[in-house]
Amino acid sequence: MSKKLSKQKLRHNARQAAMQALYQWQFNAPPIEELIQNVLNEKVSDQIDLEYFKLLVMGAVNTVTEIDAVISPALDRDIKDLNPVELAILRVSSYELLERPDVPYKVVINEGVELAKIFGADQSHKYINAVLDKLALKHRETETKK
Repeated sequence: MSKKLSKQKLRHNARQAAMQALYQWQFNAPPIEELIQNVLNEKVSDQIDLEYFKLLVMGAVNTVTEIDAVISPALDRDIKDLNPVELAILRVSSYELLERPDVPYKVVINEGVELAKIFGADQSHKYINAVLDKLALKHRETETKK
């Protein structure tokens, strides 16, 4: 029997699962329902905010062109040259920055950085932090000025 997790931990796990789903999607683009099910087959359902996970995956996949257009100006290289893990993290985090104003931008950045520390290349968390910071300053201007 697993212990009850806090909402923050459930959301963290949802972001991690969403990043993993986006990573898989980048390589073979299966239908979203299949993608979600593949990731959920590997997770314990009471350890993740399922609705938030689905929202992040569907939102990021369905708006990937728009998200990439927002990310690209904040990069120091072509988006195609990004490490696939970093790209998946940036897409999930950017979707959350753009579409979830109820989530503080500092939380979004921190979660992206933490995912990069766990899954990314050495020091990639610094790059993720810099890119997400630029996006937050531009797209959450009112919130970042407080």
